[in-house]
Amino acid sequence: MKKADKPTCVIIGAGIAGIAASIRMAVKGYQVHVLEANSFAGGKLSEFELQGFRFDAGPSLFTMPQNVEELFKIAGKPIEKYFAYKKLEVICHYFYEDGTVIHAFADIERFAQEVAQKTQVSAQTIKQFLAKSRFKFEITNPVFLQKSLHKWRNYLSLSTLKGILNLHRLDIFQSLHRTNQKLLKDERMVQFFDRYATYNGSDPYQTPGVMNVIPHLEFGIGAFFPIKGMYSITQSLVNLAQDLGVRFHYQTQAQRIEIQGNKAIGVHTTQGFFPAECIISNMDIVGTYHKLLPQLKAPQKLLTQPKSSSAIIFYWGISQIFPELSLHNIFFSRNYAEEFKHIFEYKTLYYDPTIYINITSKEKPDDAPAGMENWFVMINAPHNVGQNWDELVKQARANIIQKLNRMLKTNLEPLIVCEHVLEPRTIESRTSSTQGALYGNSSNNRYAAFLRHANFSTQIKNLYFCGGSVHPGGGIPLSLLSAKIATDCVPSIL
Repeated sequence: MKKADKPTCVIIGAGIAGIAASIRMAVKGYQVHVLEANSFAGGKLSEFELQGFRFDAGPSLFTMPQNVEELFKIAGKPIEKYFAYKKLEVICHYFYEDGTVIHAFADIERFAQEVAQKTQVSAQTIKQFLAKSRFKFEITNPVFLQKSLHKWRNYLSLSTLKGILNLHRLDIFQSLHRTNQKLLKDERMVQFFDRYATYNGSDPYQTPGVMNVIPHLEFGIGAFFPIKGMYSITQSLVNLAQDLGVRFHYQTQAQRIEIQGNKAIGVHTTQGFFPAECIISNMDIVGTYHKLLPQLKAPQKLLTQPKSSSAIIFYWGISQIFPELSLHNIFFSRNYAEEFKHIFEYKTLYYDPTIYINITSKEKPDDAPAGMENWFVMINAPHNVGQNWDELVKQARANIIQKLNRMLKTNLEPLIVCEHVLEPRTIESRTSSTQGALYGNSSNNRYAAFLRHANFSTQIKNLYFCGGSVHPGGGIPLSLLSAKIATDCVPSIL
C-alpha cells in the first residue's frame, strides 16, 4: 500500500477504543487506517439477531456520555446527526432472597428514601455515602483517569498534589467490602455497593475501597440508554470516523508490527503491508506483545498480573412479558463472599450466582417480537485457565433457571424460545481478550492502577496502545479515555 501525502496512522483493532483513537488521529490531521480481523466493528460492543430478537452482545450499561460527546465536539460534527440517548429514571431493580426489592432511582433523594423504607440504612447515610463517592471521583478522575500515569510531568500538577493530600480519605488501604461495612450497617446495602467491584471485573473483598468512585458514575452523572441500543455507540462513532476520512479494513488481521531500528514503521497483515508513521494497538496488550511484537522483550511483570473475571452470558428470547423487571435487573446471591471466593480463588462457579438480566426491549420494544422480551442473562465467571466450560455452562444454566423460577415465581424453561451462549473461551476467541478476561488485569490490588501497561511504548518510537487491557482500564468509559490518553501522547509533528 502506498503512503498518503499526510502522515499515516494505522490502528490495530476496531474496538471502541480503536474507533475513538481513529477519530482523534483524523482530527490531528493523519490519514488513518483501522485494521479489524472481524467482519464488523465494535469488538465486545457488537450486536446480533436471533429469531426476531436483537441482542447487544457485550456492554449493556452506558455511563459518562461526555466521553462520546467529546469526540463529536473535537470533530466539529453535530452529535444529533449521529447519536441519541436518554437518561434512565430507574437505574436498576435489585432482588434479594429475603424478598426485598430495591428500585435504584436515578434521583438521589428518591433513591435514599427507597433505601430507608426497605432497609435499616437511613436516607441521610445514603446521601452521605454518595457524596463521598463523588468526592473520590473528583479527586481521582484528573489524576488516574484523564492522564498517563507513566509520564513524570503529569505528577507535577495541582490536581495530583490534591490527590496526594487526600490519599487518606480514598480508602486505598482497606477493601471495598470493609469500607462499605463500616459505612453501611445493613448487609443488603453492603452487598448493593460491593457489586460495583464487578464493573471492572474485580473482587470486592480484595479491591480497594477507592473503587467506591464507581457509584458516582450512575447516581452523580447518570445511567443512560442509547435510543437505538448499545451497538449504536459503535455505529455512530464508525460513521463519524468515516466522515472524517478514516478507512476501515475488515477481515484484515494484523500479523506483525514491523520494527526498523527503534521505530515502528508499519503492520504486516493478511491483506498486505500497511506502512505508517504512527501505530496504535487496540488489541489486548498480551496478544500485542506475543503475536505482533515477538522480537521485543515483553514486560512480563505487567503482562502476568492476575486477570479480571470473565462471564457466562445466555441470550434468551422469552415468550412472555415480566412487568416486575426493568432494563437492568440484579438477583443477588445469598452468600456473596463465597461466590467471589469460587470465582477468584477456586476458579470455578458458585452454585448460587448473582444474576444480571438486561432487557433492552423494555426501552426499545422492536428488539423483541410483540408480547416477548430479549433477555441478556449474565453471571460473573473466572477467566479461562482450562476449566471444563461445557460442564460449567450446563451447571450454570440449571442453577440460573432454578434461582429465577424461585425468585420470580415462574417456570422459565418453556418460555425460552431461542438461546445463544457466550463464555470465556468464545470471549477470548472472538475478541482476543487474554483468557477471556473482560477487563484485562484485575483491580484486586491497591497498586493496580500502576500495574497496567502504559499507553505508549518505552522501547519503540511511534508505537502506542489503547483499550481495556491498558491504562486506565476496561469498560466503555475507560476504554474511550485510553484512546484520549494514547493519542495525546502522539507528537503533533512526527
